[in-house]
Amino acid sequence: MLISIIMPVHNAEPYLEECLQSIRGQSYEQWELLAVDDGSTDESHVILAKYASIDARINIWQQPKLGIIAALQKGYQSAKGTLITRMDADDHMPKQKLRLMHQSWEAHGKGHLITGRVAYFSDKPLGEGYLKYTDWLNNLVKTRRHFEAIYRECVIPSCAWLIHRSDFENCGGFDGKHYPEDYDLTFRFYQQGIRVVALDELLHFWRDHAARSSRNDPNYLDNNFLQLKLRYFLQIELKEKEELTLWGAGKKGKALAQMLVNQSISFRWITNNEQKQSKDIHGVVLESDQLALNSSNNAKIIIAVANEEEQAEIRARLAKLKFKEGSNCFFFA
Repeated sequence: MLISIIMPVHNAEPYLEECLQSIRGQSYEQWELLAVDDGSTDESHVILAKYASIDARINIWQQPKLGIIAALQKGYQSAKGTLITRMDADDHMPKQKLRLMHQSWEAHGKGHLITGRVAYFSDKPLGEGYLKYTDWLNNLVKTRRHFEAIYRECVIPSCAWLIHRSDFENCGGFDGKHYPEDYDLTFRFYQQGIRVVALDELLHFWRDHAARSSRNDPNYLDNNFLQLKLRYFLQIELKEKEELTLWGAGKKGKALAQMLVNQSISFRWITNNEQKQSKDIHGVVLESDQLALNSSNNAKIIIAVANEEEQAEIRARLAKLKFKEGSNCFFFA
């Protein structure tokens, strides 16, 4: 069964050969690589052309710099595989990646997405944020509760998934119009009811470096993540006539409140910070969390509190009130 690997490339010269070698070294050999050079100004295209000349499974295109989404779309137009995945040109694959994902897909079939554990690596010490995100993702593999936590962060690693092309196209494929594109796609997998099969196997190596898109591209700013989360929350979770409660008046809470006000969406805004209670921010008066929770049992609650200790307290309080994450309460941090 042919696996199509879609890979955008932009100025990846320092890492591209290692990436390509890891793909060519896969123990599962029925794959095609569709690599799109998105306006590189270094020697990326020369490297791609060299590998394409020695391996007929590697197909390459060039285009002006149009961005990752356009490059993914360009590559997918020529994909012939029954199974679809993507790759980043600065990362590399463990030798068994495609074999393990293919075997698992064969066992589960359509309607399923295969994922697994990931690892960051870098020539320099990794930042705490990257390490925490990796640990969190890998813990989801153990708990099998990916979509319950989807509003926290992207729960499917961008290059560690495999899906049947019919399921992929039913979810809109790479035709999403919103960044972060991997998170947008993950929300569409969730929206369409795709079931996640998580392998307790290391499937992908993420490389961190100073020029990585997630560090530099304005499409990956925090506010874009919040806008994306809220867009899908309103589409998927909040039903007509349901009450909405926003918990938290820090930076993220204020940003979400402003987005809701801008869309004329009614909500209660609660906080456990006594100094902020009764204040009017963005035209909404903040209420006491203690008083509001006693009368909000039928509400959908967005929690925009980032502090982990406070989150644990909130989770315990909501559990006593029969709230369940992913059902009627949703952590946005």
